Amino acid sequence: MTEAIANTYNYRVVRQFSIMTIVWGVIGMLVGVFIAAQLIWPELDFGIAWLSYGRLRPLHTNAVIFAFGGSALIGASYFVVQRTSNVRLFCDKLAAFTFWGYQAVIVLAVITLPLGITRGKEYAELEWPIALLLAVVWVAYAVVFFGTLAKRKIEHIYVANWFFGAFIVAVAMLHVVNAAALPVSLTKSYSAYAGVQDAMVQWWYGHNAVGFFLTAGFLGMMYYFIPKQINRPIYSYRLSIVHFWALVFTYMWAGPHHLHYTSLPDWAQSVGMVFSLILLAPSWGGMINGIMTLSGAWSTLRSDPILRFLIVSLSFYGMSTFEGPMMSIKTVNALSHYTDWNIAHVHSGALGWVGFITIGSMYYLLPRLFGRTEMYSKKLIEVHFWVATIGVVLYISSMWIAGVMQGLMWRAVNVDGTLTYTFIESVKATFPYYVIRLGGGILYLTGMIVMAYNVAKTIAAGKAEEAIIPALSPSTAHA
Repeated sequence: MTEAIANTYNYRVVRQFSIMTIVWGVIGMLVGVFIAAQLIWPELDFGIAWLSYGRLRPLHTNAVIFAFGGSALIGASYFVVQRTSNVRLFCDKLAAFTFWGYQAVIVLAVITLPLGITRGKEYAELEWPIALLLAVVWVAYAVVFFGTLAKRKIEHIYVANWFFGAFIVAVAMLHVVNAAALPVSLTKSYSAYAGVQDAMVQWWYGHNAVGFFLTAGFLGMMYYFIPKQINRPIYSYRLSIVHFWALVFTYMWAGPHHLHYTSLPDWAQSVGMVFSLILLAPSWGGMINGIMTLSGAWSTLRSDPILRFLIVSLSFYGMSTFEGPMMSIKTVNALSHYTDWNIAHVHSGALGWVGFITIGSMYYLLPRLFGRTEMYSKKLIEVHFWVATIGVVLYISSMWIAGVMQGLMWRAVNVDGTLTYTFIESVKATFPYYVIRLGGGILYLTGMIVMAYNVAKTIAAGKAEEAIIPALSPSTAHA
């Protein structure tokens, strides 16, 4: 590495991940809108197997979680760890490998899932060769991230890096354990676990994919980009450390709440419920910490749409992390289980929390990666915010109503003990809410398309360049 390169941050890989975040966001949400339409008009599969709902639905979840969300997380973590450590990324070639390797995993998912090549595990559908490639890429990612921290010039490790580090380590462990399988061909394998043990391992993985991929990682983004956007320190650094340790310890135990009223032992279900309820405290601690960073500067929200994305994301985070523990209570779960209430809960977190924090962070990040101080059009960011917000509200409200209605209809009984409603009657009653859900999804996708246009114009008007690493005084190095 020449001295000129050594004295600059590696923005190239951050740019690559950030651009693909937008690309995969549009693609993943387009698939989501298409399958939402299929629930209204089933004939939209055109009789083609690889366009069927059962095959496109896992493609949608993988695209929005791992392609859109994962690209954002890796790109943002590479940016944050460099800026807060005051050094260039560890090993440029390995960092480049993480980009191309990760994109290869996503492309292979796009090919295999519509073909019906799947392990059938929620959020872990990819067959063993792709899962193995992902493990290799993830190890490389860990080496780059922790290698950068190891050579940092600033003694203190900023809290955002704690969250990114926990996300990297936990996801690696979850993926390796849950992906354990016996291959029988290149495209087929069987889980190393069986029966209820398989279900328990799957939801230990599944809920902690939410806990560490969709929560801890994005909290790392929150702890960096909100203070940077408003140019104020985080409200309470002490609270952020308490938030970290409480969240990391508690989340690991909450998975069994996905298996209420199943063959999982009742004590294990109860452990999941109790830890889910405890989880409310650290979750809201993080939300309050982020929102209170604006204390004394609330008026900024009126004029700064990027900050609005970031702060509203925390509102959705708080709402989702209240709703989740509530739904884990067995008596509540008896009503919500298997209904569209779960869909509402997932998407209030996915669209409201993950989507908005990612969008706000990318709006902050992308201009700086291309030598500009701001996005091409602030007005388009305003449009994006309101279109997306209305879309989320329509989506989750319709699914809340549909879910509660389904739960009540399914357990309604006549005086003689027979069911009051047939299942098809509940499907018919749900139909209008699926139409509203589709409308909300179209609005959210429209916002992403507006963002893609704004990003393209910003890149066209800018120039890719690396930032020079500033020299530190001894006092700054120990800050």
